[in-house]
Amino acid sequence: MNQRQIEAFRAVIMGGTTVRAAEILGISQPAISKALQEMERSIGFKLFERVAGRLVPTPEGQLLYRDVEQSFVGLAEIRSAAARIRDFGVGELRIGCLSAFSTNILPAALHQFRQRHPEVAVTFQVQPSSRLRDAVAAGECDLAITSDEVDITGTLAEPFIETVAEIALWPGHPLADRKVVHVSDLDRVDFVALAPEDTKRQEADSHFRAAGVAPKVVIETPFSTTVCALVLAGLGCGIVDPVTATGFRERGLILRPLLPQMRFRTLLLFPPQRQISGIVRSFLHVLRHEGLAELQAAVRP
Repeated sequence: MNQRQIEAFRAVIMGGTTVRAAEILGISQPAISKALQEMERSIGFKLFERVAGRLVPTPEGQLLYRDVEQSFVGLAEIRSAAARIRDFGVGELRIGCLSAFSTNILPAALHQFRQRHPEVAVTFQVQPSSRLRDAVAAGECDLAITSDEVDITGTLAEPFIETVAEIALWPGHPLADRKVVHVSDLDRVDFVALAPEDTKRQEADSHFRAAGVAPKVVIETPFSTTVCALVLAGLGCGIVDPVTATGFRERGLILRPLLPQMRFRTLLLFPPQRQISGIVRSFLHVLRHEGLAELQAAVRP
């Protein structure tokens, strides 16, 4: 029994006659008949009975067909996977992202990407930058967006988005009527701070010391989005990446420029010693376009 005989057997069941089976496979009708005869001799039982001019599978033939059809379904899946690999390099996309962009830039980019490539399976994880770096270095992520303070050893890195930090205020805050806030205005003011190990927190502390001021730190948190939520709840003011304020502004959060100016910088990380696949390139194209559009919307006053 060979592949051509199995294809002929399946085509006859699908078409009902050897003539129709020949049309399906694009070969002659005698070739179909010969393939069936050889297959029956090989397996030792009849595959079809002729009923009213049509070939009807015997019970044994029906039983065999179930297994044959399963193998063809598996073959179709393999062909589909091969087509995805041919067109894009892989059939899945594994993305990592820091919390700051997980509720704004990435969802917008993923929506557009899925519109273009609905057949691609996407895995999206939100982790601290250090864990994302480890995942990329280990080949567990195809790309990740991290802060620029992360150790990039064992990865390929390139700059992504840079934003200017702003001060977040709740409605009615004493500084809310200022067009610009200076760090000197924050002396003994209730303050929601980023975690001590955060480089932006360290930079802010340096500016506070230089200005001879000491904000009253009431809460510390590692995430800029959490700072926004805590500020909006009236717990104090805080320095944030304006991108993370998406959704909070609509609820009343106030952002003001802060002097001296500080910047949040992010990186794109890729696994080392690996060519970027077509599917990753396609996502990067969407990310750079949709990400920038979402960024502009997020930082617009």
